[in-house]
Amino acid sequence: MQHKTQLTLSFLLSQVLLLACAEDLECVPGFQQKVFYIEQPFEFTEDQPVLNLEFDDCKGNNKLNFEVSNPDFKVERDGSLVALKNISEAGRALFVHARSEHAEDMAEILIVGANEKHGALKEILKIEGNLGIPRQKRAILATPILIPENQRPPFPRSVGKVISREGTEGAKFRLSGKGVDQDPKGIFRINEISGEVSVTRTLDREAIANYELEVEVTDISGKTIDGPVRLDISVIDQNDNRPMFKEGPYVGHVMEGSPTGTTVMRMTAFDADDSSTDNALLRYNILKQTPTKPSPNMFYIDPEKGDIVTVVSPVLLDRETMETPKYELVIEAKDMGGLDVGLTGTATATILIDDKNDHPPEFTKKEFQATVKEGVTGVIVNLTVGDRDDPATGAWRAVYTIINGNPGQSFEIHTNPQTNEGMLSVVKPLDYEISAFHTLLIKVENEDPLIPDIAYGPSSTATVQITVEDVNEGPVFHPNPMTVTKQENIPIGSVVLTVNATDPDTLQHQTIRYSVYKDPAGWLEINPTNGTIGTTAILDRESPYVQNNIYTALFLAIDSGNPPATGTGTLHITLEDVNDNVPSLYPTLAKVCDDAKDLRVVVLGASDKDLHPNTDPFKFELSKQSGPEKLWRITKLNNTHAQVVLLQNLKKANYNIPISVTDSGKPPLTNNTELKLQVCSCKKSKMDCSATDALHISMTLILLSLFSLFCL
Repeated sequence: MQHKTQLTLSFLLSQVLLLACAEDLECVPGFQQKVFYIEQPFEFTEDQPVLNLEFDDCKGNNKLNFEVSNPDFKVERDGSLVALKNISEAGRALFVHARSEHAEDMAEILIVGANEKHGALKEILKIEGNLGIPRQKRAILATPILIPENQRPPFPRSVGKVISREGTEGAKFRLSGKGVDQDPKGIFRINEISGEVSVTRTLDREAIANYELEVEVTDISGKTIDGPVRLDISVIDQNDNRPMFKEGPYVGHVMEGSPTGTTVMRMTAFDADDSSTDNALLRYNILKQTPTKPSPNMFYIDPEKGDIVTVVSPVLLDRETMETPKYELVIEAKDMGGLDVGLTGTATATILIDDKNDHPPEFTKKEFQATVKEGVTGVIVNLTVGDRDDPATGAWRAVYTIINGNPGQSFEIHTNPQTNEGMLSVVKPLDYEISAFHTLLIKVENEDPLIPDIAYGPSSTATVQITVEDVNEGPVFHPNPMTVTKQENIPIGSVVLTVNATDPDTLQHQTIRYSVYKDPAGWLEINPTNGTIGTTAILDRESPYVQNNIYTALFLAIDSGNPPATGTGTLHITLEDVNDNVPSLYPTLAKVCDDAKDLRVVVLGASDKDLHPNTDPFKFELSKQSGPEKLWRITKLNNTHAQVVLLQNLKKANYNIPISVTDSGKPPLTNNTELKLQVCSCKKSKMDCSATDALHISMTLILLSLFSLFCL
């Protein structure tokens, strides 16, 4: 029945071809049928003819040779397709390449199922099918041309022929389109007389798979007589591209203990050949696994999808028992559906076995010892643990907690990120006199939780025995700092304060001596035995050593230990103000023109180093003026300022004006000073205060004194 169906297909196809080309008796070199259909049998039988392929190079088929894309088939010299062995699966398509001394061509054999038979016949008989068979007569007959890619020289070579039934004298064929007079130009050409179509160079299907050309018939002047008619040229794929893995590097992860069949990753290769043919039909395979333990077949790859899955039991997929948690697989992709004749490409897949927290951390010993001196802070001991999980994960990293023995929060524990050790530190100084021993209970856990069937055991806790060593501590002042308020200018030898320092080493019997450590102004002394501080100089609130009315000094208390220990105490003396500073006057120099119209000479200000109420309001006065007339006067402006005014214009000279200023202290203090007044000549906005007569006011006073003597 199978053989009868094949004969029916071939007969129908041959009849169609005969009808289509009945008027074209001229031989066309190549396969007389480009596409053949075979109904898939249950099995191809060895040496049983399957199909007859008709090839004619129009010159006797000398040295005719056939090549089949599937190595399980061959084509006999007479064109019979036979199987070389019993075959139950041959794929979906075969390609047969025929070559003689004068022609070369390619035919395609499609293997279809029983339910595809009628569809295949319809494809053969359709109006504008792959064979390009016209339903009605045309002046130009341009059947589709199939050209294998990668043909070898010599070129040009004939690939087909266009036939015209009109025998117009002088008529010529003209070919146009992409590949002829459009880029890429010059690939095809036509013999304008015979209509023979030639290709001029090797074609690459992956660059251009189809060419749509137009052929027409012109008269001797180039005018179109018939056409244009479409001429399709298809480039038949050859298996000339290897599969390629383009998306690497390929790295997959799988959790240890995962069930058999867990998908790890997908490997996908690309083949540039025709995806509708076996040339790009890929199959995947694992060529090599490194390492090969605990099993040489840890993984499997789906040959069609490229999915890599685990095939070992969860027990073997144990990261802690493996030589390494990293496996490298050499993956092969082969086209032609994985047949031996297929081209191959390889890539390496790296698979990492990820850790899960299936091992709790455990202390290397149950008890740790540490010794620390009292009063010292910092790390006192490193607690070591072991964990079989991956050091790069939270399943390995340790978290320590002090669960007992730290009520005063004197201890803290942190994890060393490099070693995973617990660094136990003293953060509040320990006191030997209070407690010489401490016992801490510490637990260790992982950052990540343990898996449900694993729990922390007794080895995840440990005790730390801490011994505190006694240290000779320095005496302590009470209070510290010490404060006292004294009036400045108290008599030398006055008692300021008696300090009190005690030794914290209560279990030792030691004596304490005192000394001055820092006394910036040198005003103080201390009794070395009883700590009484007295003055050796006058205390001065206005001294530069006093800041914000406070004088600061430091004292030492030294015990009799070996070696001796020292404590430092700070004394702040707040100094109360006493009116012990006379006010000062400013400015002390003034200038005025001898012809000035404004006789207000200067505004004077006063200041006092003392504090209120020993400062302003100030009282300004002129010393008594002698002579027949008064030359100036002083007027108070406010509590701190007064104004000097001339009563008349004076001659160019230097004058000294005696002024007294008095503060408001009890008792008040007065400062007598002189204001130097220069009377200058002023011309053209320039003041000339060059040397003048001797102090004019002084001479006037002398003359007035002599006049008074003569009048007595």
